[in-house]
Amino acid sequence: MAGNNRPYPHAPQTGHSRLAELRQAKQAWTQADDPVARLYRRTSTTLSLEHLLGIFAEELARAIPYGQLVYRHRLGCQDFVYSTGMGGAHRCDYQLNLEGAHYGSLALTRRQRFHEDELEIIEYLLGIVICPLRNACQYALVEQAALTDALTGIPNKRALDMALARDCSIDDRHGDRFTLILCDLDHFKEVNDTYGHVIGDLLLQASANALREATRDGDSIFRFGGEEFAIVLPHSDCRDGEDVADRIRAAINSIRIPCGDHQVQVTASAGVATHRRGEPPTHWVARADDALYRAKGAGRNCTRIAHVVGSTGTEPV
Repeated sequence: MAGNNRPYPHAPQTGHSRLAELRQAKQAWTQADDPVARLYRRTSTTLSLEHLLGIFAEELARAIPYGQLVYRHRLGCQDFVYSTGMGGAHRCDYQLNLEGAHYGSLALTRRQRFHEDELEIIEYLLGIVICPLRNACQYALVEQAALTDALTGIPNKRALDMALARDCSIDDRHGDRFTLILCDLDHFKEVNDTYGHVIGDLLLQASANALREATRDGDSIFRFGGEEFAIVLPHSDCRDGEDVADRIRAAINSIRIPCGDHQVQVTASAGVATHRRGEPPTHWVARADDALYRAKGAGRNCTRIAHVVGSTGTEPV
């Protein structure tokens, strides 16, 4: 029959027609310029918490005028703060929660009062960003764990390598001085052999806390390996580093770890080197390590500054 060759009205789509439909949907989605589509589209492109918040701040500003946006969250052992804009007298605050977990707080301020319809828009856009925000927070925690020493809770050698590379680059470009201190606990193997690794671990944890107390907020501390720590001081020279190293050694020497009838204590030796422009991180570390080696050779429990041989003799650097 002539009609037998006609397609049924509800015949399934061919692969070609499905592909064309998907392409059409993709084009419509990528070209859509409404706030919801833009926010969905842009927040799916990053796992960086800072970049994600920047995207949200931009898209929110296109929908609702505000003066300042401030996001705060405690990520592991670090406080994360993102802020953009200038504040005002009127404020709205949000606690960002998803499935029983907390992912920070967001505050918006401006000079004019926020109207109810504006608050509804803000809450709707926050509902879109909360899942990408959760993913970014979880990714930040994974990154932080990879750069943190599990025992002491301070950044590890991998984090130190990244910091030294960054600081060398900053000094080379802008002339900002950085000083490196390498600090080693004296006779630490004897502590482990005599009192056991539990006491040794407690001593390492207490030493990390002493480093935090003896340094400024802008200084960076790391566990370099074993019983050795590294401290990077911005905007400082070798004399500043020597003062900080002596303060660190005094703080470590004051530690007392109870062990039966004994109080375990330890001294520390330190080597100090200020970065020289054009010097790679490996050479910088080698000079600090050489100064530390000289401190050990001088009887331990002292600080030595890295030297180079110049035209006028040996000079501290």
